[in-house]
Amino acid sequence: MRRLLSWQLLSLLLVAMAAPALDNSSHSGQSPSSPSADSATPPDNAAATTPPATSTPSVTVTGKAPPLPKLAPDKFTQCYGVNNINGSASDSHIGEEATNWEGTLICEAELARDTRIVIDKCINRDGKSAPPVAIQACTELLDGAGWEPGSGSKLLEGHDRFFPLVNRAMAYYSEGDKQHALDDYNTAVQVAPKRAQPYYYRGVFYAAQTDGAAALRDFDTALSIDPKLVAALRQRAIIYLRQKNFSGALADFSEALRLQPKAAALWSERGYVSLLQRDYEGAVKDEAEAIRLDPKLARAYFLRGAAFGDLGNSPSAVSDIVTAVNLDPSLDHYVSTKGKTASIALPPL
Repeated sequence: MRRLLSWQLLSLLLVAMAAPALDNSSHSGQSPSSPSADSATPPDNAAATTPPATSTPSVTVTGKAPPLPKLAPDKFTQCYGVNNINGSASDSHIGEEATNWEGTLICEAELARDTRIVIDKCINRDGKSAPPVAIQACTELLDGAGWEPGSGSKLLEGHDRFFPLVNRAMAYYSEGDKQHALDDYNTAVQVAPKRAQPYYYRGVFYAAQTDGAAALRDFDTALSIDPKLVAALRQRAIIYLRQKNFSGALADFSEALRLQPKAAALWSERGYVSLLQRDYEGAVKDEAEAIRLDPKLARAYFLRGAAFGDLGNSPSAVSDIVTAVNLDPSLDHYVSTKGKTASIALPPL
C-alpha cells in the first residue's frame, strides 16, 4: 500500500497496494519468534507472540570451540561402579557390597552439572551458542546414555525428544543446512504427534520457504491440538494476509488478542489488517491501543498516521509519521518525497 502525504497538510491519497511480506525472521538466525518463539522449549502464550520478530545475537567463533562434557555410558558407570567398594569381612558385611555414598553423591553432582551445561548449550536461550555448538549439544542429549547405569538408553525418551530435535533443526537452518533442519522437524513431529509445538516450528520452517500450503497445514494441526497457541494464530494470520484472506487474518489476530489483550504488537498487526480493508477508524483504534501499551512502538505510529491520512486528518497523519521515523529511522525507507508531497509505503509485517 502506498500513500501520498502533503507536507502542507493536504489529505493522503491512495496510490498503490503492496502485498504484505511473510515474516521469515524466525529462521534468520538461531531461533523462531516463533513463535517465541523462542528456544524449542514449549513457548508460553506470552512469549509466542513476538519471537518471530526478534533477532538472535550473532556470535563469532574463532579457533576450535571448547569440548562439551560427554554424557556417555562410562560417566554413569563411574558414578555407580567405581564408587562401589567391597565391604569389610565383618560378620555383618561378609560377601556384601557396601557403597561409597559420599563419592557417589559427588559424582552425581558432577553429572548433573555436565548435563545442565549440555542442555543450556542446546536450548541456547541466551543466543550465545554458535550453531555448531548447539548442534553438538543437542546431538549429545539425543544420543547420551540414560540415568540407569549400564542401560545404554537415551537421556531423553519419548515425546520429550522433540525439544533437542527442534533446537538442533534451528541450528542446522542457521548454518544453511535446510535438509537436516527439515529432517529434524519431521522427526520431532513423529516423536511427539500429540504436541502442538513441533507442528508450529515446522510450520514456521515451511513459511520461511514461502510454502504457504504446507505451513497452513502445520499451523492448523498445531491449533487443533492447542487452540490457545498464540504464536500459531499470529503466523497463520500473516500467511492469510499474504494470500489476501483478510477475514481469516482478522479472525486469527482477534482471537490472539482475546488470549493476550496486553500484546501491543498484536493490536498493531490487527490494525494493519483493518488498514488494508479500508477500515480506517478501526485501524486508528487498534494502533492507538498498541501505542498505549507500548509508547515506543514506531510501527504503530506509522500505521496510525496512514489511517489518519485516509480519514482526512492530515495534521495527525504528519505528526504520527514524523514520530514513527524518529523512533525508528529505518521506517524512513518507506517514505519518499517529491516537492511538497511524500509517498508512503506500508512496511510489511
